[in-house]
Amino acid sequence: MPYVKEQYDVVVVGAGHAGCEAALACARVGLETIMFTVSVESIALMPCNPNIGGSSKGHLVREVDALGGEMGKNIDKTFIQSKMLNKSKGPAVHSLRAQADKAEYSREMRRVLENQEHLTIRQQEVSEILTVADLKQMSEYSDKNINSNEKETLFTILEQKSVDSVDNSIAGIRTVSGAIYFAKAVILCTGVYLKARCIYGEVSNETGPNGLMAAVHLSDSLKDHGIELVRFKTGTPARIDRRTIDFSKCIEQKGDERVVPFSFSTDPESVQIDQISCWLTYTNPETHRIIRENIDRSPLYGGIIHATGPRYCPSIEDKVVKFADKDRHQVFLEPEGRYTNEIYIDGMSSSMPEDVQFAMYRSVPGLENARIVRNAYAIEYDCLAPKQLKRSLEFKAVRGLFSGGQFNGSSGYEEAAAQGIMAGINAARYIQGKEPMVLLRSEAYIGVLIDDLVTKENFEPYRMMTSRAEYRLILRQDNADLRLRRYGYEAGLVSEEEIRRLEEKERQISLEIDRVSHLNIGTGEQVQQVLASCGSTPLESGATLAELIRRPELDYELLKPLDPDRPDLPEAVREQVNINIKYEGYIKRQMRQVGQFAKTEKKKIPEDLNYDDVPSLRIEARQKLKETRPESIGQASRIAGVSPADISVLLVYLKNYLRSAGIDDADEE
Repeated sequence: MPYVKEQYDVVVVGAGHAGCEAALACARVGLETIMFTVSVESIALMPCNPNIGGSSKGHLVREVDALGGEMGKNIDKTFIQSKMLNKSKGPAVHSLRAQADKAEYSREMRRVLENQEHLTIRQQEVSEILTVADLKQMSEYSDKNINSNEKETLFTILEQKSVDSVDNSIAGIRTVSGAIYFAKAVILCTGVYLKARCIYGEVSNETGPNGLMAAVHLSDSLKDHGIELVRFKTGTPARIDRRTIDFSKCIEQKGDERVVPFSFSTDPESVQIDQISCWLTYTNPETHRIIRENIDRSPLYGGIIHATGPRYCPSIEDKVVKFADKDRHQVFLEPEGRYTNEIYIDGMSSSMPEDVQFAMYRSVPGLENARIVRNAYAIEYDCLAPKQLKRSLEFKAVRGLFSGGQFNGSSGYEEAAAQGIMAGINAARYIQGKEPMVLLRSEAYIGVLIDDLVTKENFEPYRMMTSRAEYRLILRQDNADLRLRRYGYEAGLVSEEEIRRLEEKERQISLEIDRVSHLNIGTGEQVQQVLASCGSTPLESGATLAELIRRPELDYELLKPLDPDRPDLPEAVREQVNINIKYEGYIKRQMRQVGQFAKTEKKKIPEDLNYDDVPSLRIEARQKLKETRPESIGQASRIAGVSPADISVLLVYLKNYLRSAGIDDADEE
């Protein structure tokens, strides 16, 4: 039987937030890319919360943007409310969060994808991955419906592959229709769609989110290729008709007066729009009574759901059970868009039966007459045990096969986009014959995210948090462009013009820091008045403007009256000047810590090192090292079950191993 056969450089499986970034990253460097989705309606879909960013997640969006990604630009065009979180705290934990118009976000991203050169979108379910070994087998057997001409085509493809044509390297994919798409690299971004099951009460549907079709075939193919899958769960709350909500019983939550864009390329004036309010209410003892009395009907507690859910985004029934001392929990009412009446009930995700959902939602102040548009539900899905990946997000077992997003055992749109762009960059570099781009923990939240996934034990969907980043004082969301723009340029995703703008920004920051560090402020009457108005102690002798900025109660902007010759600088430059002066001592100390960290990261471990040959390693450490196969001593030190003593043993062995192999240990001091 004849079937479709086409050839591309890259196949991307999935069109969620990871798939979109991966496909754009590959297409924008000129690689012919095809992106598969079970439904074009699922492109950049937001099946859960209608927002982008938030604590630590805002950092990821800024980093994706700095690398040349699309998420930040897209939310800047489609948000309905924006807030900078944690403004009362230090700049390391400031994080931007924007409410999205969900439909517009998806539509706008689809428009970008459809108009991207070298990118094809295909609605079709992918059923198999194909390796070189699979193609060779297909060429050898006539019962595969391949005639002599087709055999010749297959052998030609094997010979023309720009990557090593070893049996365990990727060769393409097959769809449920039987079509074969040959490719030099494949990126899996399947999200929550693999063998997905949506559940509430006793209702269980074999579908993906929002009633979209699940992908039911690919899991078996991955297992056939030796890839280990696990079963995770997430959930979403009900959507309520806003016309049935009494907002007078809720607390209005407005956006910031001055909106800060996510993208470094967005004109700040273009995002100063009329915003839509969110609202705050609370559960109460009656809500909790309804849940407790029906807890035996919860699929979560009744044994119907067996998958592991996210610890940091629990369902309302989880909250009531695990935090029994709390008599109320926050509930945010968030609009899903400008042109819909659907309101997202943030804080009350659930898989309770329909009648219980009606009762518990209507017990909340303001929701007494609420009508449910969409029931809350939990969703189970197959995903990857991510320790099977290298830090480049390439599979260890299949060359040229990459993976990104929620399929890697993470949760959240932002985590997905961050992995997607890195998987896309490294798939492109694999095809181009370049070394992979790996961001270190000391360079980016993206580096922390990926390193945690591929190195540490993950028994639940992973969520990014600022506390996971050891060097968060220098990995701020405000300086993501200064940290990562040049990586984006190296990857081919950032233009010469953007690099010139970055260099000009760096120049302005440096000159202004130098100027205020040498600008002496006297003890005149105006100076003392300004200091007093800011609650600051008077000067007894002269000081530089930089010294005043370092006072906790003062900053660069407040001291403008004492600086009449101040140049007219962009807001982003002024922000960097203030932060770098105010936190100079802390930043220098953290940079010294980064220097020590870098030494262990530079000590590479040969890929073929036999840990059974390393004497004095504890059994547990030997097992964990063989399982993870770390790329560096630094990564090895972060593996659970590997002690500092094991690292010392490994360092001694590695030194002798390299010497006997005639390899110069360039990192030896």
